[in-house]
Amino acid sequence: MENKKCIVIFLTEDKAQTYNGKPLMLQDALFCPILNWCMRAWMKKGVRRFFVVCRGEDLEDAAACFPEGAAAVAGTEEDYRRDIAEFAHGCWVEEIREAMLPVGSMMLTFRTVTELAQLQRAVKEKIAMFHQRTGVKVLDIDNTYIDPRVTIGPGTVILPGTILRGNTVIGENCEIGPNALIADCEIGDGCVVNASQVYDSVLGKDVHVGPFAHIRPHCRVGDGCKVGAYVEIKNASFGPGTKMSHLTYVGDADVGAGVNFGCGTITSNYDGFRKHRTVIGDNAFIGCNTNLVPPVTVGEGAYIAAGTTVTKDVEPDALAISRVRQENKPGWAKARRDLYKK
Repeated sequence: MENKKCIVIFLTEDKAQTYNGKPLMLQDALFCPILNWCMRAWMKKGVRRFFVVCRGEDLEDAAACFPEGAAAVAGTEEDYRRDIAEFAHGCWVEEIREAMLPVGSMMLTFRTVTELAQLQRAVKEKIAMFHQRTGVKVLDIDNTYIDPRVTIGPGTVILPGTILRGNTVIGENCEIGPNALIADCEIGDGCVVNASQVYDSVLGKDVHVGPFAHIRPHCRVGDGCKVGAYVEIKNASFGPGTKMSHLTYVGDADVGAGVNFGCGTITSNYDGFRKHRTVIGDNAFIGCNTNLVPPVTVGEGAYIAAGTTVTKDVEPDALAISRVRQENKPGWAKARRDLYKK
């Protein structure tokens, strides 16, 4: 049966007691605003209607906390007095005037950021224990930080130093960490993210990331790809089985399946004014120390020789090479040492 309650939350706490000028209910606990914590907890109990009363400067931040599926609105005290009867649709109105945080099945109040920090330690442990009960192995609860919005599949191992933030979804049988940060991502089954950072991106199944890789927003990495040591990618898509093992930057690119990137490869995507995209076909081989200067397309099965700067399209199955022909001068090095008597 539908819950006949409309909860009204007042965000009128004294801002002087917070460290960033926001009301207590707009502070974060484990990277998630307290207001969002509370609204999701009430929604689990069947409440769907919320009216958040706040100052005009906080309206946008309050609205950003509304969970999906909630009938919620933010307004000033004047808006509340004028509109609550119509908004409540006949529901019983319950007013919440104290800051609170759900800890297990209880809603505990707090009055300062210091008290919030104490509550955060309690909910941090409860979140980790919840995931352990669902088949996730959290090896070190004290050194693991999991946002309450995160979903983790069974069989996944969370190693120490891991931070999981936002609306992140992690599949089954993954290994995350040590020292990994993942925010607002979708991670497929069987992935490994080792000592790396991943933001607002999608990884397919069996993707290996790291160590020390940086996946910036808006990347889609296909099944079985490798994003290795000191690799950075940004706003790019990669087909299944593509490998970037080390020291590579690929930004603003559409890369096919089975592509191999040699060490030191970069896409020169920014000309100082605009970003340009690189397109690489399936099974292309990109040799070490290659510069791809977009807009440029490398065809399927093409081979880029090491040390090449690619400034024009490469047709499928072609060899691209642009470097100075090597010349050896016998005795030159010894003559130079003799000249300087070294």
